[in-house]
This record gives sequence, C-alpha cells and structure tokens, in this order.
Amino acid sequence: MPKLSYLKALNRALGDEMARDASVCVFGEDVRVAVSNVTAGLAGRFGPERVLDTPISEQAFTSFATGAALVGLRPLVEFQIPSLLFLAFEQIANQAHKFSLMSGGRARVPVTYLLPGSGSRESWAGQHSDHPYGLFAHVGVKTVVPAAPSDAYGLLLSALRDDDPVVVFAPAGALGVREDVDLAALGPVPLGRGRVHRAGTDVTVVAVGHLVHEALAVAGELAGRVSVEVFDPRTLHPLDRAGLAASLRRTGRLVVLDDSNRSCGFAAEVLATAAEGPRLRAAPRRVTRPEGAVLPFAPALDRACQPGRAGLLAAIEEVTGVTTEGGGT
Repeated sequence: MPKLSYLKALNRALGDEMARDASVCVFGEDVRVAVSNVTAGLAGRFGPERVLDTPISEQAFTSFATGAALVGLRPLVEFQIPSLLFLAFEQIANQAHKFSLMSGGRARVPVTYLLPGSGSRESWAGQHSDHPYGLFAHVGVKTVVPAAPSDAYGLLLSALRDDDPVVVFAPAGALGVREDVDLAALGPVPLGRGRVHRAGTDVTVVAVGHLVHEALAVAGELAGRVSVEVFDPRTLHPLDRAGLAASLRRTGRLVVLDDSNRSCGFAAEVLATAAEGPRLRAAPRRVTRPEGAVLPFAPALDRACQPGRAGLLAAIEEVTGVTTEGGGT
C-alpha cells in the first residue's frame, strides 16, 4: 500500500478537483512556482488562467476571490503565513461569510481559504506562529483542521465542493506526516463529522490537528494503565457534538489538547459542550497555549509555550487519578 504525505494529499486533492471541475481556480502569492508545494505542477497542468499569482495584498486578493465566487468560480486562496488571516478577517467573516445569510441563500460564495503550515514552526516567532482557527469557528465560518493525510485530502475536497466559505488549516506539525492509503479509496470527508483514531474506555482526549499524533503517542505509552480514546473533531465548525457526546458516554472523562490560546479558545468550547451533555466523572481539563500567548523566537521558549505530551500526561493523571509517571515527557 503506497504512503501518502500530508502535503502531497493537499496537492493531489486540489489537482483532482481542478480536473473534475473547471470552475476551481487558485489565487495567491507565488502559487505558480508552488512556494508551499501545495500547488506544485498545477500551473503546467491547468494554465495561468486557473493558477493566478496575485500582488502582495491579502485584503485585495481575498476580496477578488469573493467576487469571482459570486459569478460562478470556486477559488482556493492560499495564505503563506497564518497571521495574514488577521488582515483578511473582515473580507472573510464580514463579507464572504454573510452574503449567503443576508440573501436568503440566493448568493453563494464557494471560496476555500488554505493555510499550509499554520501554527508554530521553530523560531518563526510571534507574528508568524498564530493558529487562529477559533476566530473563524466563533463567527460561524466553516473551519477544518485535518490531522492525517487521508483527511487532508478528503476535507479539502469537501471544502472545494461546499457552497459556503471554508477555512482549512494545515498545521505545520502535520505536514511531514505520511500514511499508508489506498489511493483508489480516497474521497470526500464530510464536514462536521469527527473521527475516533483510537477507542478507549477511561478518558476521551479531544486533539486538534497535529496534536492528534501526540495524543496517539501518549495513548500508546499509557496502554495497560489508562485506556485513552483519541477523538479528532476534524471540523471545528460545525462541531460533531453527537460524536463527542458518544465518546464521553463511553469514557466519562475529558481532556482537550488544543494548539490555540487558552482564553476563549476552541478547547473552552469543547469543555462547555461537555458540561451541557453527558455527566462527567471528573472535572475536565484543557492543555493549550498560555493566556494570550505570543510565541518567542528562542526555540526552547517556543516549545515551552506549545501544548504537548507533558501537559497531556499531567491532565490525564488529574482526571483519572492514575499516575502516568514514566509514561513519557
């Protein structure tokens, strides 16, 4: 069975959809030379009319994509750095997102916004390491964060086919992941449906994006002492609340591993959802970036601000009462 890398999955999904649907096109800076590798080979296959290099103005080309979508195209907009979303937030949240709502569905804006390499990369520092997926989920924009290559392929396919704006975060920590896949079986992954990567009975760990792999590693280390269920929401909005509730009924305990800031972050929404649902056996915990975190340039300080195995092990110990010492760092 061939191995599929995360980046190749994104490239393959985009190429497959452009071949299937002539209305799909790409806007962004340096997309013809594929600076992120997501658009590698696409300019040669589909021509410069469908793979457009844009000026260095995120606000301009994000608005341009909205107009193109309103007249029948299905643009994918690539952003090179996650903090650039702050510049284009008004165009996405206040314009593209609201056209359908304010027109009673008569106007549709099928734009996909792709962030390859979102979150922290070592020493990218404060203005390049943001992971603002919670902002888009908060305002109601469809927001997805794939963890595995097969999900990166399937969720991007679904985003490109959706009639509403969708923001796709491809975490830097997941870009190097490879997965054994049956290429013929790849297909769309429905938005709003989570995935249980590992079944368990003692505690549910809800992990977002690349942190799914950290959660799976910890679950493997604790096997025999704590049975950890790893639940990947995949889509942050709409959230698979039914899938989350089913997992919590099995385990009765909850830890959330979330690479965004603690205050008003996605982890807080998961905890609130759990509090409104099945009764938990222990108070839930969240492992996140610190309050209002700005990741520093120094590699050791950068890593210290990021949620990971040590915090997850401590949180699992708190909710289960089972010592995890020696289970990892």
